[in-house]
Amino acid sequence: MEWVVIVSVLVMTVLSLLRVNVIIAIIAAALTAGLMAGLSMVDSVTMLVNGMGGQSETALSYILLGAFAVAISYTGITSILVRQLIKILTGKRILLLFVIAGVASLSQNLVPVHIAFIPILIPPLLKLFDDMQIDRRAVATALTFGLKAPYIMIPAGFGILFHKTIVKGMEQNGVSLSMSDAALAMLIPGSGMIVGLVIAILFTYRKKRDPIPGAGGSDGVIIPEEKDVTFNKTHALTLVAIVAALVVQIVTQNLIIGALTGLVLMFLFVAVPFKKGEKVMADGISMMGMIAIVMLVASGFGNVLTETGAVDALVEASSGFLSGNKSLVAIVLLLVGLLVTIGIGSSFGTIPIIAALFVPICVTAGFSPLATAALIGTAGALGDAGSPASDSTLGPTSGLNADGKHHHIWDTCVPTFIHFNIPLVIFGWAGAMLL
Repeated sequence: MEWVVIVSVLVMTVLSLLRVNVIIAIIAAALTAGLMAGLSMVDSVTMLVNGMGGQSETALSYILLGAFAVAISYTGITSILVRQLIKILTGKRILLLFVIAGVASLSQNLVPVHIAFIPILIPPLLKLFDDMQIDRRAVATALTFGLKAPYIMIPAGFGILFHKTIVKGMEQNGVSLSMSDAALAMLIPGSGMIVGLVIAILFTYRKKRDPIPGAGGSDGVIIPEEKDVTFNKTHALTLVAIVAALVVQIVTQNLIIGALTGLVLMFLFVAVPFKKGEKVMADGISMMGMIAIVMLVASGFGNVLTETGAVDALVEASSGFLSGNKSLVAIVLLLVGLLVTIGIGSSFGTIPIIAALFVPICVTAGFSPLATAALIGTAGALGDAGSPASDSTLGPTSGLNADGKHHHIWDTCVPTFIHFNIPLVIFGWAGAMLL
């Protein structure tokens, strides 16, 4: 049974690398897991479908955020931001990449909109990237860094949710930890992502590179030139709608209600004409629908892995031969976390699963609560970057492939896997040893 996770994740990974559609790859992996666990094809599909509801709220919120992003873009307010970025950063390739990483970082903590900003900001910048011959793999790495590193290290916005998940998972299994200690435990692992970002921008993808038309599997869409727009009343009302959506989201801790608030206000303020409502929703679904479906299917795959007992079996088999060697225990647990998360595609969804399995092993091996938190948090975060089913990779691809020149697996997943998962393993292991 312990081979179910390994084989099914390999199936998904290999199919994705062979450019098979990610949804088909995940379904194939789920069926492989079900059949290996002794289920029939019908039962495997049923378990997959039953588990899809686990990400239904996330999927709906992404579609609504996509529609909100389209509505904002319709007003032309993004043209002002893009014009300023072009004016200041044209020719400054390295600085532009670090600015993109910084803007992405704000989406996790200061203005917690997650990936919703990408379809607004990135497509208008694609022509600038091409003119400057910026390697889009570097842009994907910068975006994924901003979507991931802040919530790992900073206890604000999505970071609060991430650290609460770690604390709750440990407390449910008999180990107490404060929120401040959880944040402290993740500083060393998170630092590995900073190292990975610097290596990607300054070394790996520093050379100029022209994008390949059709690399993303389609011709994409024609992105109109940004017009020289001046700030007006419509833009002011749009900012009010954005702030209101943010406040409602923070107060209710619900992305769906926040996105709905923003959309309703955009129409009430007539920032977007009511007659454009159908087009706004259709474009929002077109923009974010693929991500939503992938998240649903990935949740179903995760359900197959957990309900069949495959994850439990993998951890038990891994821990059975470690003989109390703390260094080896740490490495094995991190690799198990990588396998599980890359299949499920969500660090938030993985932590509750692995916490129940990791805590007893860590206590037996003699790890401190801080070291245990570092291992659980890092194991949960591992695989999120680099997973074909993760919003941390799907989000960057949705913006960078707007013109059909960016491949999800080879231009987003592979670069982010190499530059973030490898440092996370190294720094996560170091954190477990030092804390």
